[in-house]
Amino acid sequence: MRKSYLKILGLASLLIIASCSLDDDRVNFQYTPLHITNASLPDTFELGRVYTVDVNILRPDDCTLLDQFDVRRSFTDSTQIRTVSAVGITLDKENCIEVNDELQDGFQFEVLYTKPYIFRFYTGDNTESEPEFLEIEVPVKE
Repeated sequence: MRKSYLKILGLASLLIIASCSLDDDRVNFQYTPLHITNASLPDTFELGRVYTVDVNILRPDDCTLLDQFDVRRSFTDSTQIRTVSAVGITLDKENCIEVNDELQDGFQFEVLYTKPYIFRFYTGDNTESEPEFLEIEVPVKE
């Protein structure tokens, strides 16, 4: 009885696995950088506090959605630099309607160092296809 049960279970498992078709392995979206139009930061940071950084983002069409922020860290001897990009998902659809909506979102930022922070927000590329940034410096008080 146990052998026939295992055979039936094995056959059922095989049928379930074989019935799943993954023929459509086409990617139906792509990641795209979104332009940041404005950012709101306090005049000064306090060491050890967590702040919400509010960011305005340009959504070019109804096929594009905001996914996340990419915050990259670098530094010099005197400053902490954070380069911020808004990452969107553009759906692979026909007939996307241009909307140029300005969305507002934000991310949490914890102040860990006493040196001033420079935030560089990606605003798009210039005519020579070089990235341009909105820079905001925020000193830290202890």
